[in-house]
Amino acid sequence: MIAKSIKGKSPDEIQVSLEKSMSDGFSPTLAIVFLSVSQDRQAVSKLLDQKGVAVFGSTTNGEFTDETPESKSIAILLLDMKPEQFRIYHCEFESDNYRKSAGKLAREAKNEFSEVGFLLAISHAATDGEQVLLGLQDVAGENINAFGGAAGDDYQFEETFVFTNGWESNKGMVLIAIDESKIKMKGIATCGWKAVGTEKTVTKSEGNHVFTIDGSPALDITTKYGGLENVTPDNKDLLMELAANFPLQLQREMGDPVMRPPLVVDWDDHSYYTSGTVPQGSKIRFSVPPDWDVMEKVVKGVQNLKNTEMPEADALVVFSCAGRILSFGPMMNVEIEGIKEVWNVPLAGMFSNAELGRMSGGNLEMHNLTTCCVALMEK
Repeated sequence: MIAKSIKGKSPDEIQVSLEKSMSDGFSPTLAIVFLSVSQDRQAVSKLLDQKGVAVFGSTTNGEFTDETPESKSIAILLLDMKPEQFRIYHCEFESDNYRKSAGKLAREAKNEFSEVGFLLAISHAATDGEQVLLGLQDVAGENINAFGGAAGDDYQFEETFVFTNGWESNKGMVLIAIDESKIKMKGIATCGWKAVGTEKTVTKSEGNHVFTIDGSPALDITTKYGGLENVTPDNKDLLMELAANFPLQLQREMGDPVMRPPLVVDWDDHSYYTSGTVPQGSKIRFSVPPDWDVMEKVVKGVQNLKNTEMPEADALVVFSCAGRILSFGPMMNVEIEGIKEVWNVPLAGMFSNAELGRMSGGNLEMHNLTTCCVALMEK
């Protein structure tokens, strides 16, 4: 399988790059498209459609095809995967039927491919990625390969989109089903944030609403451990500081902890809402602000994937949390470059609002502040 990555700041630039990439006879069948919500996604999709290319698309908080993260741009991974080796499915979520909708698509995919893996993107802040993954597992089994991300909108947190040929949705899912008897797909989700202090217990929570930890208001105990000051509604930087640097680490019986950053504070009782479910009675640890070791752990995790499961690859797809670039700034290119150098093949990546995948030794889950790297290779 041949893969090529292209990028541009407009549909016109993408058209030029696409024509150039095909000038040697390369004939892509699939395009993984990551672009800013400010870009004309219909124009990009139409351009690819006219070339007979199937589109898997998501809006982002930033995108990249090499070690330099871009913003308000378009990044595309072009693949000449045989049309009979993949299918693109999509759905609109209605009445919050995430698990049922995902299960329906998985059932269609299983009817097509006996061995199937998934790349997916979801839109809308309220979409429950964990329920989506459960829907896929209900049909395809607990050990399926499934990786993806939640669409972004350049940090506006207003409206995100997923799209494919002739369709888009601000509350839906686009899914690539891949025939794993023909295409090898392996991935890993890695975070790297370090924990601090002893395990604590979530003493009161409902879904993703965390009220108390060890009997104290969630906000109070979290900011105390973080050493944060000016903990008031007037401090507009407080939530960004909490989310990017002091997420809860939800402990799991198997695999690495899952990150749950606080996103919205209820100032009446100093509780907060996190990015995903935090069950009452669960064990958590607090985090320390990230350093260089965080990026090194991600690259080492990807290198281990190559050493143990995927010695060669034709292409890479990366879903990296938008919070990572907020924490690392210009140094984020070090992590991306390190990932690229592991296989040194074409890649495209996006900065997402959440990540979907399996950490080493863990379950398939929704993550935050995490990087999901997926390697693809034709057998």
